[in-house]
Amino acid sequence: MIKSEKNIAFIDDKQFPFENGEMLITFLERHLGENSIPTLCYDPNLNPIGACRLCTVEISRGPDEERKVVASCHTPVQDGLHVYPHTDRMHRMRKNILGLVAGDYPMDTVTDDQETEFSRLVKSMNVSESGYKGATREAFKADRSHPYMVSDLNKCINCHRCVAACDEIQGEFVLSMFGRGYDSHIIKGTCESFNDSDCVSCGACVQTCPTGAITDIFQSNIRTPDEKITRTVCTYCGVGCNLEVITQGGKITKVRAPADAEVNKGHLCLKGRYAFGFHNHPDRLRSPMVRENGEFKEVSWDEAYDFIAQRLEKIKSEYGPDHIAGISSSRCTNEENYLMQKFIRAVIGTNNIDGCARICHAPTAAGMQRTFGTGAATNSIKDLDDTDCILVIGANPTEAHPVTGARIKQAAMKGKTLIVIDPRKTTLAKYADIHLQLRPGTNVALLNMMLYYIISEGYIDHDFVDSRTEGFEEFREEILNLDIDEAEEITGVDREMAKLAAITYAKAKNAMSFHGLGVTEHHQGTYGVTLVADLAMITGNIGRSGVGVNPLRGQNNVQGSADMGVQPNQGAGYLDVTVPENRKKYEQHYGVSLPHEVGYTIPEMIEAAQEGELKALWIMGEDVVQTEPNTEKVRKALQNLDLLVMQEIFMSETAKLATVILPGSSFFEKSGTFTNGERRIQRVNAVIEPLHDSKPDGQIVAEMMNQMGYKQPAYRASEVLKEISGIVPFFKGVKWEELGENGKQWPVMENGEDTEILHTETFGRGKGLFVHTDYTESPEIEQFGVAYPLILTTNRELEHYNCGTMTRRTPNREIVTEDVLLMNPGDATRKGIHDGDTVQLKSARGTIKIRVRISDEVKPGVVSSTFHFPEIMLNTVTGDVYDEVANCPEYKVVAVDVIAV
Repeated sequence: MIKSEKNIAFIDDKQFPFENGEMLITFLERHLGENSIPTLCYDPNLNPIGACRLCTVEISRGPDEERKVVASCHTPVQDGLHVYPHTDRMHRMRKNILGLVAGDYPMDTVTDDQETEFSRLVKSMNVSESGYKGATREAFKADRSHPYMVSDLNKCINCHRCVAACDEIQGEFVLSMFGRGYDSHIIKGTCESFNDSDCVSCGACVQTCPTGAITDIFQSNIRTPDEKITRTVCTYCGVGCNLEVITQGGKITKVRAPADAEVNKGHLCLKGRYAFGFHNHPDRLRSPMVRENGEFKEVSWDEAYDFIAQRLEKIKSEYGPDHIAGISSSRCTNEENYLMQKFIRAVIGTNNIDGCARICHAPTAAGMQRTFGTGAATNSIKDLDDTDCILVIGANPTEAHPVTGARIKQAAMKGKTLIVIDPRKTTLAKYADIHLQLRPGTNVALLNMMLYYIISEGYIDHDFVDSRTEGFEEFREEILNLDIDEAEEITGVDREMAKLAAITYAKAKNAMSFHGLGVTEHHQGTYGVTLVADLAMITGNIGRSGVGVNPLRGQNNVQGSADMGVQPNQGAGYLDVTVPENRKKYEQHYGVSLPHEVGYTIPEMIEAAQEGELKALWIMGEDVVQTEPNTEKVRKALQNLDLLVMQEIFMSETAKLATVILPGSSFFEKSGTFTNGERRIQRVNAVIEPLHDSKPDGQIVAEMMNQMGYKQPAYRASEVLKEISGIVPFFKGVKWEELGENGKQWPVMENGEDTEILHTETFGRGKGLFVHTDYTESPEIEQFGVAYPLILTTNRELEHYNCGTMTRRTPNREIVTEDVLLMNPGDATRKGIHDGDTVQLKSARGTIKIRVRISDEVKPGVVSSTFHFPEIMLNTVTGDVYDEVANCPEYKVVAVDVIAV
């Protein structure tokens, strides 16, 4: 035996380094090239199955030692091991194995211009008809019942990859093997079709299937010679999944998930993989339009720009710049959001700029900035591998952030402790060790209960608290004054359950929390976030892998749009616009004097428009009529404007009220960067040219800036990013060409080094600050709770995104066709309502009609629904209560009543 240095193995007697725990197949592919070892049942994103034996290689302890044959997919590399992957013996064995499999495969169905992984392998190894045929079995009927998924099990080779993908990636357990011998075949639970099964249409089985036995309507696992692949980032939620978008002849044909993506590791959800048909839907806006005599008239871009500029200049001269405002979009890139806030501040001359990032997530930023000094996720999603306890509060990630939700669910199924705090029995609640089903709006009371038990039972991490924090003694006294009886009654959560959750979280070696809009969209949203931060600090769960406080961002670029200064009180990089030194920094870059007073938030814009104090509003990509609370109030306010400019891709409910419509481009038609929920700045790459006469939103804003006399260079995302990196401190080392395929997590240092974990040694503010808050009832309940005794809380469905502007223009609408109202069986019986009935949902703002689904997902006294469909217009009933600190609407607590029709 030839001795070697540590972590050295040999391939054909040449030495190569290997990594600890590495399997032979990855070792060989790393040094010999991808696909250098033929495989059938192997997928790098799945646990090795080791069934087909096609990846077998010869190994020995030395060049002259006896060799044995092993499957390379599940055999670890050892120091000094000799590997012989391509001997004559191996070629014969592999060809024989493949011939046996191919004997039952209908090769005549594979055309030269459409090849599967399996057919390519058969051809590359020159395997013809082997002469071997298994027992004749009854042909399977193809399943085409689903809007996207298709199965033809006549092409199945029983490799088991689809079953493993469903189990290990999505955790849905829909697929399994049934029967024995030649009768073995794939089944979909107790159902005959995907459509009737519990399938969530993630497509993991499609992506891994090597034969086309399971595919989709796009045939995304079948390769064609003229495919062009462009890597970009998904436009839906804040997970930030990477996509491989396939085009042929300049048209998008399919989407795949890159296996090497740091964020999603070869996984996608239904929306990311399949809901891309909106981009070229017939409803796409095709050219600029100006309203004349109540009707829209198509005009040229120059005519539209002239019209807008004249109207804006007139309003500025007559009323002043503070009578103009802008709303930017978390669906647009960092560069576009940066230019939008720069346009409003530097060209218009006001701080009246806001966006949905602040509307929904300002409590997270405010709460975490107050306690930690930085209002962003402290850790990375991959830290789930290193945690012992997961706390999910006010979030439903399997529906709203599906790839992250699947990873949390997998972690729970593998034995990690899961605590869920949510008014609904969400999917994750069913997998939770502890589910605290509190009354909507009582997060502060419940978190105070948990903190009470951590302190009173002696589970404080004193070393961390003493060395890394301040304000603890005062905080401790306030918490110990809590009336547990009262808190128990307020929340509806048994004190022993709250105690169990608190101690379980505190005792864990590493505990990691995730929160969402169920924490922030309350009148005490900011205070709820500070208490989540207090939980982490009091137990020392900050500053290392597997811990932290991690907000789940609802839209693809919520984090980025906030980073870029889309808020009325802070410019790019979160610098306070009222501080002279900050303003001076911006003025040096922008070359003009800037306003110093805090501008309007979106709710304040609505109020000002209603009162005639706001004359013009420019909205980029937000349908505020459908998404803001109290729809009729919003509609009337917009109708009171002198000028409403809309950048949109569809004729949304808000666009219908516009004075001018400017057709923007979808994310497929633009380049730039998105920043996901874990602070990862990733490149968005244009896949196709802008459709019709549309333009990327950044180009529109830049051209308008020039139209109004400000010299802004022609729009190029890479150049705008360079400008951003010169202003935003935590973007200092961000360079377009260095972002690579997986991006970088901010802060990015000047040398290009990024940051996976925040607050490792010190907090952004120096020491972490403990902040106590007493619970107070929502004004909504205090004012209207007697007349409207039920509480409505809003949520999302997996199949749709936000107000549904995009997903309703895809086959997703065939899967979920309407908003429905979840209602507890006891409440339904008491009101004489049956499952499927159409009812009136009433509040102090208005009434809508909606169909009821009776479900124990909600407690008595609570109803729940989504806001995806304008036909329902759920926000007609939502109210005017806002977070006390951040002015975020309280969508999660609405006093309502339900009346049988």
